[in-house]
Amino acid sequence: MHKEKYTVQRLVVLATMIALDFVLSPIFRIEGMTPISSVMNVIAAVLMGPTYTVIMAIACALMRMLFLGIPPLAFTGAVFGGLLAGIFYKYSQKTILAIVGEIIGTGLIGSLASYPIMVIYTGNSNQIFWFLFTPKFFGGAISGSIIAYLILIKLSKINSFKKANTYFSNNY
Repeated sequence: MHKEKYTVQRLVVLATMIALDFVLSPIFRIEGMTPISSVMNVIAAVLMGPTYTVIMAIACALMRMLFLGIPPLAFTGAVFGGLLAGIFYKYSQKTILAIVGEIIGTGLIGSLASYPIMVIYTGNSNQIFWFLFTPKFFGGAISGSIIAYLILIKLSKINSFKKANTYFSNNY
């Protein structure tokens, strides 16, 4: 029963983070940049680990594409950043390394993976895509990671967050 209780709690946290990401992303969206995705990726990586962070990123990307008409870049941006943020935090237990993972995953890998996807999506192989995605993806990842760090500083002072973080991080 004890393990089932925490599985349900983790799913509730996951669903809440998906909802927050989906609702806040269009509000704080700058054309080509979604810093809220980076905020949520870093927080999820610290709280829930790589598996749940990737699930959250995929769910949010699908929802953005289906309901908001966002192109497939929603996947390349969020998933790589969430995966690396989660892995880096899991093995280091350092928030700064979750941030580094998010920036490398979204800013570098996500932007480079976006080029072939946009060629397929638009049918245009214009080389300018290389120069469009990387600065925007880095900008969103860096600004979102800074915001996540500031939020995590505040959250770390809340007892229920500390308790959840302790339990979840011991059971990735």
